[in-house]
Amino acid sequence: MSGATLSGPDLSDTAATAGRTAGPTPVVHVVQGVTDRGSAVVHGRPGEEFSTPVLDLDRLVWPRSEPGPAFEVPTSEVVDLLVETGRHLKDDTDGLLAEALRHMTSVSPLPEEVLERAYARLWRSFEAPQIRAQIDNELGGADILDGWREVVLPGGRVAGIRAFPPRLVHILAGNAPGVAAQSIVRGSITKGVNLLKLPSNDLFTATAVLRTMAAVAPDHPVVRSFSAVYWRGGDTSVESVLFRAQFFDKLVAWGGESTIRGALKYVGPGFELVSFDPKSSISMIGAQALASDEALEEAAEAAATDATFYNQAACVASRFQFVEGPVENADRFAAALRERMGVAREFSSAGGPKVGAELREEIEVLRGLEDDYRVWGGYDGRGLVIRSPEPVEFHPDGKVVNVVPVPSLAEAVRYAGVATQTVGVYPATRKAELRDALASAGVQRVVSLGMAGGMPPGLSHDGFYPLQRLMRWVNDE
Repeated sequence: MSGATLSGPDLSDTAATAGRTAGPTPVVHVVQGVTDRGSAVVHGRPGEEFSTPVLDLDRLVWPRSEPGPAFEVPTSEVVDLLVETGRHLKDDTDGLLAEALRHMTSVSPLPEEVLERAYARLWRSFEAPQIRAQIDNELGGADILDGWREVVLPGGRVAGIRAFPPRLVHILAGNAPGVAAQSIVRGSITKGVNLLKLPSNDLFTATAVLRTMAAVAPDHPVVRSFSAVYWRGGDTSVESVLFRAQFFDKLVAWGGESTIRGALKYVGPGFELVSFDPKSSISMIGAQALASDEALEEAAEAAATDATFYNQAACVASRFQFVEGPVENADRFAAALRERMGVAREFSSAGGPKVGAELREEIEVLRGLEDDYRVWGGYDGRGLVIRSPEPVEFHPDGKVVNVVPVPSLAEAVRYAGVATQTVGVYPATRKAELRDALASAGVQRVVSLGMAGGMPPGLSHDGFYPLQRLMRWVNDE
């Protein structure tokens, strides 16, 4: 293979990047654990540029002729390294997260205050209980990572099975910094080799974490098992070379429909797609929420928490909320919800992105249909709620929520489908009557309202156990 010089997408690079000098924002690469600070390649339009090192495609693969650096590292040692990395991230001992945050404001759609709080919690993905929960719940223990687990087959025959380290290339999403952290944790647990493609809206989190890990344990086998670089998504001069079974076992793709469809064209024998598909989430609010002012306040606060998670940029953020009872119930709830959406929370800001022109036009039409539709709020990013007799046909975004009255919560199940990731339910006691029907419709998560953003480690994600899907399963029969 030969190196490639790539051009990138248009990105906004604003004065919010404190302390940067004139010229393109520098983006470092990490290649097999080593930081590359080259800046020979400039991406973006004049005035909105960032620079990266030149890609050497030969350095982005680990030859199959030899095992990956960490294939035989004991899992206990991997866990210790991750935990120590988490401690360094918490204290930001080397200032790498502060540096990443300074640059992130120029590319991320999230406001600086939300990014700052997200970075302050990044270390929690590296806590020992979280890591062990994934290993125990998804794989049944570390023994299957460190060697061969003996199983007894029908008839008494004995066989061995091992979760063997994989070779993974990851297409990361940039809507939340936790995606990069979780991908690094999972990749480390597998003990495989990992090539991370940096997303244009988060060019800094993954490399900051990997550089922190390298500072903790220079030249460690797990450190040498990671590369993180940028190329323009869909660039066939890179992807047609790298996305092959001769180099990698699986393509782990996060992102929208175009990203997943682009990844599918490379799938073939020996090269599998593990897809974290684009999803949307909804809420179901029982009539109990309207039983008292206290219940209404509680439900509205929980619903607003789910709707504004990462300012509605995350898949778990609720966009459609179904309220049980007559239109009057939906209107009372919608008004209370709008009030709570303008409150800052740990993973949201009081203000958000201003509603785009196209979406404003759609909403303005509904404002003129007062009998069937009502609208609370404006377009300033502090939250807007639309009440309609059926779900609106457009995609609510930028802290916009569609409230729909339903005769019963069971009637709302028909609005869920395979693209529905999370359903928040109020009160929590109503979950049991709905969860089987929701699962049948294709839903992956049913949670208590207000808990959509907390995805505990060791449970399924998008309907599957990630570690199980990432590993290569090998039998000794």
